[in-house]
Amino acid sequence: MNILILGSGGREHAFAWKIAQSPLCDTLFMAPGNAGTASVATNLSISYNDFDSIANAVIENNIELVIVGPEEPLVNGVVDYFNGREDLAKVRIIGPDKAGAQLEGSKDFSKQFMQKYGVPTAASRTFTAEELEIGLEYIENHSLPIVLKADGLAAGKGVIIAEKHADAIQAFREMLLDGKFGKAGNKVVIEQFLKGIELSVFVLTDGEHYKILPEAKDYKRIGENDTGLNTGGMGAVSPVVFADANFIRKVEEKVVKPTLYGLQSEGIKYVGFIFIGLMNIKGEPYVIEYNVRMGDPETEVVIPRIQSDFAMLMASTAKGTLQDFDLQISPQVAVTTVVVSGGYPEDYEKGKVISGTEKVEDVHVFHAGTTFNGNAEVVTNGGRVMALTGLANSLENAVHKSQRAAQVVQYEGKYFRHDIGVDLIRYND
Repeated sequence: MNILILGSGGREHAFAWKIAQSPLCDTLFMAPGNAGTASVATNLSISYNDFDSIANAVIENNIELVIVGPEEPLVNGVVDYFNGREDLAKVRIIGPDKAGAQLEGSKDFSKQFMQKYGVPTAASRTFTAEELEIGLEYIENHSLPIVLKADGLAAGKGVIIAEKHADAIQAFREMLLDGKFGKAGNKVVIEQFLKGIELSVFVLTDGEHYKILPEAKDYKRIGENDTGLNTGGMGAVSPVVFADANFIRKVEEKVVKPTLYGLQSEGIKYVGFIFIGLMNIKGEPYVIEYNVRMGDPETEVVIPRIQSDFAMLMASTAKGTLQDFDLQISPQVAVTTVVVSGGYPEDYEKGKVISGTEKVEDVHVFHAGTTFNGNAEVVTNGGRVMALTGLANSLENAVHKSQRAAQVVQYEGKYFRHDIGVDLIRYND
């Protein structure tokens, strides 16, 4: 079959790399893709939010399966758009509709959903600008630290953890009154800070059945030892040493099953990925957030550990036959190190020529923010440039492979963290 992946990041390159290996895939297309996906697929110069152009490309290229990578087109209703067109009725699409995408599109919706269906999460309240004074009083009486979340999509940067009441008040005002996160901050969720160790569990569902994919831990802060500003993710590790079979069983019983029951009870036909951001607190799982797609850079460690045919897995999900699929997971450890542009996550320059990737050995190079310049050279085109994934029989060896590759890749202003996975090596010490 002909397959189209929407997106342009490392997550989508990892999908493309895996799907291109499948005999089920005849021709693979990306919209818009990046310099890396060009080696395994045909890049189409189409924005993933341009639904009309996507539909035209699907018809012109006889595409039978569409996989939506990022959250934005899902929240904007790309699945509803496809379902509403008779000429696309035979096209299968992986991703929730607009109602299901509210799990990520609205923090307020997701918190109410968790409370309604008994999913363990932090206590919280939501406020609008009209409730500013009530919210300020709530903050002043709240225990520290305080977590403030923009209700809508904020490119992974809409969460603030304030150590002081004054900082929380300032952030609350900036979000509601000054539009710090645009429309995403029209509502602000204030919630209890959970102290524990963070990880992500990924679920794939066809609307009725589900498979739990490999878990992962990512590293959000720009600086080593988790210091500095939040980013989209500086690296990731899978599997996670503190998420043993007993803990994953608890996640399945206390989080996954109630979540899917809740979606079905709400009349939401959810087909696609559910990213469950968790806090492990003394062996108990608490949900920090839902995302309605795979994480990035977690995908770049999850996908290499999936031994089964990924195109067949996607087709099985789309057809509603996921219960029959035999999902095989590698016992190996995957570690990815993200190389970023100088200045990221704040201002950074694009267009820096990238070299050295041909010298990377025994490591998967997943492009994220890359494109081609006028001389057909691969250049930087985003804050996060590449994710370099090492796979090995031990965490130490996987870390070594990934870090060595990050040193080999070159471009002006390159930066990466040298401590990805080090905390997990020390975990049992």
